Amino acid sequence: LRRDDGDDGAASDVSSECSGEPGSPYGSPYPRWPVCKLAARMPPPAPLLQRLGTEPRRGGARDRKAGCTGTHFSAAPELQLMKERFSKLLLGEDMSGGGKGVSTAAAISNAITNLYATVFGSCHRLEPLPVEKKSMWRREMDCLLSVCDYIVEFFPSKDILPDGTTREVMATRPRSDIYVNLPALEKLDDMLLEILDGFQKTEFWYLNDKAHKDSCDDSAPCRPASHRGEERWWLPVPCVTKSGLTEPARRDLRQKHDCASQIHKAAMAINNGILAEIKIPESYTQTLPKCGRASVGDALYRGMSFPGKFSPEYLLDCLEISSEHEALEAADRVEAAMHVWRRKAGHGHARSPWGAVKDLMESDKNVMLASRAEDALLCLKHRFPGLSQTTLDASKIQHNKDVGQAVLESYSRVLESLAYTIVTCIDDVLFADESARKI
Repeated sequence: LRRDDGDDGAASDVSSECSGEPGSPYGSPYPRWPVCKLAARMPPPAPLLQRLGTEPRRGGARDRKAGCTGTHFSAAPELQLMKERFSKLLLGEDMSGGGKGVSTAAAISNAITNLYATVFGSCHRLEPLPVEKKSMWRREMDCLLSVCDYIVEFFPSKDILPDGTTREVMATRPRSDIYVNLPALEKLDDMLLEILDGFQKTEFWYLNDKAHKDSCDDSAPCRPASHRGEERWWLPVPCVTKSGLTEPARRDLRQKHDCASQIHKAAMAINNGILAEIKIPESYTQTLPKCGRASVGDALYRGMSFPGKFSPEYLLDCLEISSEHEALEAADRVEAAMHVWRRKAGHGHARSPWGAVKDLMESDKNVMLASRAEDALLCLKHRFPGLSQTTLDASKIQHNKDVGQAVLESYSRVLESLAYTIVTCIDDVLFADESARKI
């Protein structure tokens, strides 16, 4: 670029004025910070575009009109879909743009939950996931999890200059909870999909599977059986031959059952840990009763306050809970009472965590009741692994503002649900096999 001041000899190079030298009217006053040279460099492609395998569009409306027929926009529909979803994510699910939407953390949590429902909502059989759905799950989860790449924490470090001088600086690293839990969740995700891929050729089929029905001869009729009764009548019923499964197939099913069960426990542990770290919303604490006994009822309170050794299994056996609805209602009451007793025990230690209060006041009755309520709640969740979210958990997810915690909580929750679904489906097949061998 050249500038003409009206005189042939007065032309000068504008780039020399933008070199960042001291005293230049266009440069930076700091000699080591050139302005124009940095601005002239093209920024690298965004991480999202790199993962989608596309290039950033460098032009405006002209490039958009002229490039629609070229190879440059081969991934335009996919990119447009991702742009639309991320736009809704940033708007907080408020399409009016008035700022009345949910927080970014809640929007990401809802996006992961809705994606799981779209991909695995109809997963009620032991069969490989379709290629299209698997590709959709991988691609969109990769984009939703990419936000964690930029959630970092500062830590003191040392930097050595070229002249050998050492100076203290603040460096960044992934936040500790994301650094520990996110790779573990991704590994559990891969293991669950690998389990589903292992059901390519099976010795069982389902009642409404016409292809297997036609190929089944009269000498080996199918024997449908289910232990669910009428509780979930809409789920497909597995069928096996008259002689049941072979020993290798039965052994393989049990191995996959044990693996999926361990994955379920691991995902549940991560989810419970993340939920425990999320701050209790003020709206929930305002609804707590003043007395924990009024929340749990007289029968539960007598079992928890009984002196001597406490057994949560025996307490739940006495309640005779027969359905998940009753279990969820009991979990809500026990959890509310637990926080009432914790609040009373820590009234004089408002700024101390619950663990410190528990150690300092071990002899307090409120501490004992809160600890027993926590044990009963944990036992209740293990006894009913498919239990829905409690009122407190739903309130935490709704009012949470931490994006990293929202990603980890929703990701672990959907993996926990998928693992539980696989476990129950394998249980159905093993039950049908056992019923066929008894006949």
